[in-house]
Amino acid sequence: MTETTGVTGVTGATGATGATGTPHTGVLRSEYCVIACAEAWRGAGEILASPMGLIPSLGARLARLTFAPDLLLTDGEALLVRPDGTPEGWLPYRQHLALVSGGRRHVMMGASQLDRYGNQNISCIGDWSRPRRQLLGVRGAPLNTLNNPTSYWVPKHSRRVFVAKVDMVCGVGYDRVAAHPGTERYHRIPRIVTDLGVLDFETPDRSMRLAALHPGVSTDQIREATGFELAVPEEVPYTREPSAAELRLIREVLDPAGARTKEVAG
Repeated sequence: MTETTGVTGVTGATGATGATGTPHTGVLRSEYCVIACAEAWRGAGEILASPMGLIPSLGARLARLTFAPDLLLTDGEALLVRPDGTPEGWLPYRQHLALVSGGRRHVMMGASQLDRYGNQNISCIGDWSRPRRQLLGVRGAPLNTLNNPTSYWVPKHSRRVFVAKVDMVCGVGYDRVAAHPGTERYHRIPRIVTDLGVLDFETPDRSMRLAALHPGVSTDQIREATGFELAVPEEVPYTREPSAAELRLIREVLDPAGARTKEVAG
């Protein structure tokens, strides 16, 4: 995955970032997150977008209104919908499953834990036989990750989420797919978007890499908030700047009430 950027951040010896240009003033961190989520569906064509969470949903709808007009949006039940939520088609469950099993869906899920190879946990914290905390459960995470591209949205980048080893594997990472040949046909984790930046797995061993920083964030912040050694290139770009038209859509059409700022401050 290559993050399209307007400015380039440069990693120095201390891990701080400089830039060849100045990020646009007045753009909120939450809006950079929307842009980074939207980019997950760039060039996707006619596939089903399944964003989970407010900011991923804003990203998918923004992509549909701008650079991904063929993207299919769903109400999560039985309808295909336009970006404003009005129906535009019928998607019976059997047809939905056909899209899922054939790789023609791109999910953006949440994650309670993620490790350096992209294994995801949303089930429990602690020993699974006697967990300290019960979470959502495995749900559809295994089939999502093996049957179609799956990205992740993490609204608070921290060592509690980015751990050396997940307590239970729900979403399948690159190391486990490599250990089971034949499972990799549709497995792909295009990106992880957090409130600090964008991560991917474009490394020789498919371990997690810092792909982009949101303006105002340093590589030191990312490293400090990650519970394992993260691959950090010498040059790390910023998340691209939203256009004036995209900002208008986010602020006036998609989220005029500003709910995005309750998920990511600033």
